[in-house]
Amino acid sequence: MQHLIVFTEKEKQQLLKKRKGETKFGEHIQLIPNLTKIYVDIVNLDVDYVVFGINEDIGITANLGKTGAYKAWDATLKVLLNIQSNALTNAKRVLILGHLDYTKQRNAIADLDVSKKKQLSKVRNLVEDIDKDVTHLVSSIIKAGKTPIIIGGGHNNAYGNIKGCALANNEKINVVNFDAHSDFRAEEGRHSGNGFSYAYAEGFLKNYFIFGLHENYTSSNLLNTIKKVKSINFNTYEAIEVRKELDYSSEMKNALNHVSDKKFGIEIDCDAIKNIPSSAMTPSGFSVKQARQFVNYFGKDANATYLHICEAAPTKKSETKIGKLITYLITDFIRAQKS
Repeated sequence: MQHLIVFTEKEKQQLLKKRKGETKFGEHIQLIPNLTKIYVDIVNLDVDYVVFGINEDIGITANLGKTGAYKAWDATLKVLLNIQSNALTNAKRVLILGHLDYTKQRNAIADLDVSKKKQLSKVRNLVEDIDKDVTHLVSSIIKAGKTPIIIGGGHNNAYGNIKGCALANNEKINVVNFDAHSDFRAEEGRHSGNGFSYAYAEGFLKNYFIFGLHENYTSSNLLNTIKKVKSINFNTYEAIEVRKELDYSSEMKNALNHVSDKKFGIEIDCDAIKNIPSSAMTPSGFSVKQARQFVNYFGKDANATYLHICEAAPTKKSETKIGKLITYLITDFIRAQKS
């Protein structure tokens, strides 16, 4: 895969901050020294989780959103490698694979005027290329019997996660999406707002639950669409946290009932978490604690097949904050699966 940059021992050592009397997570993770074919390289490795990043925000640009999500992977690595390695973090069960890199593509579209249809179309065509890479990588990891943990990029990458998982299991999969938006918009060319609608239309997605939809940011047409599709269920942030018509814990149970009859993915959009720098940062959203509880709850289920954390857009000021948030979610997922 030409866009896959494998994480190396040299890079790891540069990021590690060792301290006397402590053992860091990064000291015990697994790496692939020489990449040949993904499946061949990982199928016999004694690991359970394959973590990789997607350094892109092209899908967000294609959706006319705020960029910066390509920085999330680097921010995460700096923190993840330096948490403590102990019986509760299971570092030896983790392979840090590397990241899909689209720096050249991002630079190529930097000066495009996406308000013009032809130029916007060029950006959306690039998203289709990213889809192919993500699909192949996720499918290979799952076929090898490992669990993918996907970090960074726009929510356009949900499409590749879903398709890759469906192809690996030879059947449609379910998804629960912790998100302020449905990302079930029109099939108008690929972008970060229609990964789930494309996956559904193409027969890779079966049951879909949107958890915490924001009522102010869901159009009437879109609301009518998702209400008509029987395999889609949802709740809203306002119903849970503002009007208190629904209970958070009960709604997690309701969502699990909707997706857990077969393999399902866990999608975490950082737009849904209060005051987290992202493509659509919100001052009113779920807490970090609630996001962690969500990952823990769904990660415990035997049919949980992958975790995807996306849309976080760290700045220099918020880099450590984002890195810590994503690291907490990664380790919460791993601990939940172990339990």
